[in-house]
Amino acid sequence: MTEQSALLLRKQLAELNKNPVEGFSAGLIDDDDIYKCEGGFFKAYLTFPYDYPLRPPKMKFITEIWHPNVAKNGDVCISILHEPGEDKFGYEKPEERWLPIHTVETIMISVISMLADPNSDSPANVDAAKEWREDPNGEFKKKVARCVRKSQEMAFD
Repeated sequence: MTEQSALLLRKQLAELNKNPVEGFSAGLIDDDDIYKCEGGFFKAYLTFPYDYPLRPPKMKFITEIWHPNVAKNGDVCISILHEPGEDKFGYEKPEERWLPIHTVETIMISVISMLADPNSDSPANVDAAKEWREDPNGEFKKKVARCVRKSQEMAFD
């Protein structure tokens, strides 16, 4: 399975670089390890399991980001990256969770969509969700702007 999943990932990354999705770029952290990618202005790592695409990758922002669906440690909490099958809490439908038909591209599009339109009903960062609900243009916006400035500084270091 490992060789098959590595071939699939290489194909998906090559496809992405040929037809990039607006809003992100992706590439390998280490050319010898197809299972770890990085991308974005807000840098994030995708770590793929060896049985990909049967199971989803994990995504973690390395750059600080203030968002209801990103934990304070950077872990991304989005349905598409949750293990396939039933949600024991009954919050997500099985078809909203990971399916082997998803690709690096569909993950990125989902994450970009999540960043633009947070889901504060199921927050990974409760404080950010509270600020987003109560005053999206106040303290929440200030913290997001600070993170963007920091990411820009890091990009040019």
